[in-house]
Amino acid sequence: MKKAIINVRLYDYEQYIENGYIIYDDKIISVGKMEDFVDDEYQIKDGSGEWLLPSFVVGHTHIYSTFARGWSPDFNPKNFQDILDQLWWKLDKHLDNQATYYSGIVHAIDALKNGVTTIIDHHASGKDISGSLTMLKNSVIDTVGLRGLFCFETSDRFNVDEAIQENVNFLKSPLNKTSMVSGHFGLHASMSLSEATLKKVSKVLNQEPIHIHVAESELDEADALKKYNQRIIDRLARHNLLTEDSIITHGLFMNDEEIALLKKHKCVVALNVTSNMNNAVGLPNYLKLKKHGVPVILGNDGLSTTIATEYLTILYAMHLKERSPTAFGLEDLLSIIKNTYAYVSKRLNTKLGKLQSGYQADFMLVPYAAPTPIDASNAFGHLVYGLMHSFKPKSVYINGVEKVSNYTVSKHLMNKYKEASHVSTKLWKRIRNEEEL
Repeated sequence: MKKAIINVRLYDYEQYIENGYIIYDDKIISVGKMEDFVDDEYQIKDGSGEWLLPSFVVGHTHIYSTFARGWSPDFNPKNFQDILDQLWWKLDKHLDNQATYYSGIVHAIDALKNGVTTIIDHHASGKDISGSLTMLKNSVIDTVGLRGLFCFETSDRFNVDEAIQENVNFLKSPLNKTSMVSGHFGLHASMSLSEATLKKVSKVLNQEPIHIHVAESELDEADALKKYNQRIIDRLARHNLLTEDSIITHGLFMNDEEIALLKKHKCVVALNVTSNMNNAVGLPNYLKLKKHGVPVILGNDGLSTTIATEYLTILYAMHLKERSPTAFGLEDLLSIIKNTYAYVSKRLNTKLGKLQSGYQADFMLVPYAAPTPIDASNAFGHLVYGLMHSFKPKSVYINGVEKVSNYTVSKHLMNKYKEASHVSTKLWKRIRNEEEL
């Protein structure tokens, strides 16, 4: 049965309808003004007092970071490498497929509650590499119902051949080429990838896009220059790894020549500003990326399960970096949001991010009582300064199915969520046992 939401404000970053309707099944059938609405025996929901927006996309995250919440390892880092050694690498080396599955459950449910319905993930799990991406798909896509793009973080820290094969297997499977799921070829960072490893990857890449951290700290570029007498992007280009749609994550210390190469090879850059500030590594040069015409998307780096706060953080952080309240404007933020929708739409071979006929019915309802007038010219300002500071959708839909209703998910999903605590307890015990050896 076709469904309709009526008496609702509709906004998709382009069109704004003050009092409108949307008719949908798994895809959007039509939208319009209430004065033109004709009830054709739809299943109707009244959206009075709410905004209807396309649901969010996270352009880069680490689902495996879920079980770091509340964990207190010995932690006294002096630089970015110490952060990896003392926290993230200590965690991910102990992740098995069970922990991977349940981290996906928790992350996906929390993301849903924050209005996120599509995730681009960068996975690592040292205890179980083989089958780990299928575990993520089983939890995030098959159980919770989100859309996702997955890859395994190939690194010399792990069994390289197994990590490469995990990426290859996931990418080759026709089951992973749908409007719900797709893949990349995952690489950690230049500083953890030898020449031998990159040669192996190059032989099997088959023009698939890579997903890699680049110049997240100055240490990464310094390592590449010292070992290979090349900057990171030049090194990747030498190995023919800069394939179209590759995601270059962070990119804080790339120079103009590197950025020009990214433009030439049709790569995108995923910024993660909150994480950069948390790790005290610096801030990206968005204006340089913009000057070269390199598309920028936005992620949260696994530091959270939302993206609304990242929109605010990049806006304020770029003002501070450029020492100007106008160097990075709302139009720049809007461009990043649209780029992120466009990227996942292309990779999933579907249409996301607009409230138009033929687009997937992935959207959310957010209560909002505006204290000042709203129209098409200022709707984005209301969204950023009025909603995003405490963003919490009341309802979230994927393929026209209400996944979050009155701020909650199904009892079945919450029962799965509760099971995760037992798995995280076992994970932390494995880590403590190693520390005590």
